[in-house]
Amino acid sequence: MPSFGGFGGGMAPPRDLLVLLGVVFVTFSFQFFQATAPLVALLRLSELTLRSGFLWQAVTYPFAGFGSPSLWFLLELLILFWFGRDVFYRLGRKQFWKVVLIGTAGGALVALLVDLVAGPGIESFVLMQGQRTLIVIFITCFAVLFADATVYLFFVLPVRARWFVWIEILFAFMAYLGSRDLAGFLGICATVGTVWLWLRGGLSRGPREMWLRLQRWWLEQRLKRMRRQRGFTVIPGDKGGGGDGGPYLN
Repeated sequence: MPSFGGFGGGMAPPRDLLVLLGVVFVTFSFQFFQATAPLVALLRLSELTLRSGFLWQAVTYPFAGFGSPSLWFLLELLILFWFGRDVFYRLGRKQFWKVVLIGTAGGALVALLVDLVAGPGIESFVLMQGQRTLIVIFITCFAVLFADATVYLFFVLPVRARWFVWIEILFAFMAYLGSRDLAGFLGICATVGTVWLWLRGGLSRGPREMWLRLQRWWLEQRLKRMRRQRGFTVIPGDKGGGGDGGPYLN
């Protein structure tokens, strides 16, 4: 049972999550100092990622805190803690970081391709910089892993966790209408889709299942061809356990 909304929940805060929040807070603070601002800029997703070969930005941008100094940034960190804690304990350390990196890279790939094809916008990637991508990843994970849990939206409206996948896309679309950041919006959608597919097994099992189906189709076509050429009859294998289940030629 998830402990969303509380600060204890019977579980100690994961050290990995606390370190992550600390990194985001430090990089967020560094952007306001002249000496360290260029270093933070090098971590963020930008036009230089592909055009100048700054490829590391495709995986470092969520860890560079973004935004103006306000209470909203602290609220975003709180949201990261709430969702991230339950996701971490459900997935474990290895899978937690794997999902973070896969979702980060999937969103960056789509956003960079959109920016490359459509041309840079006035505020390209602004919707997915820093902790905003981490929030999208954690909420998507929570929606998949705790689909039947009830979360109080705005602390008032009870909503099933599974619906948060669509809610965050709706919020991203509304933000796109204000920023016109097409690359950022589609990047967020790609992050949601990548994480959802990975947790549901679509990315890890898909290629193997496709290969098995292709092998089955090839075997069926071969048997049909043999039947036409040699007059053989294909008899299905014994499904009652008496045989090995393979096809027989008569």
